[in-house]
Amino acid sequence: MKPLRRSGVDYTVLPSVLNAAARLVFSVRRSEHTTSLLCELHWLKVPERMQYRLCVLTHRCLHGTALPYLAETLQLTTEVDARCRLRSASTSTLIVPSTCRSTLSDWAFPVAAARAWNTLPASVRSTPSLAVFHQQLKTTLFQASYS
Repeated sequence: MKPLRRSGVDYTVLPSVLNAAARLVFSVRRSEHTTSLLCELHWLKVPERMQYRLCVLTHRCLHGTALPYLAETLQLTTEVDARCRLRSASTSTLIVPSTCRSTLSDWAFPVAAARAWNTLPASVRSTPSLAVFHQQLKTTLFQASYS
């Protein structure tokens, strides 16, 4: 797993905290592997947790239940006139803004949200209900994480 760093915070500590919590729940030794424990608890790994939160916020932006200043930074491919004749115009994907720096700019909400959203299957992206979206998203990320 590549190290996740942003604004001086080391996100490589989060997996060890998650693993320690799983060991605590099952009362197993520190030397035990945690993948099966996390799978049994139905907990997402840290990268998938981050993608989960980002996709939920993106869903809320696209359905008008998030803060307006976040929602206006996202743009569907169907809203771009130059793409009206392309196959992507009929999908619910987002435009990924171009960035100059691949390190810091990739953490910007419009870039990270569009990339996370576009990796989801179309059946999950097209879910109108937030509750159903939560279920389908977690199932999708769980299967990708533990398969």
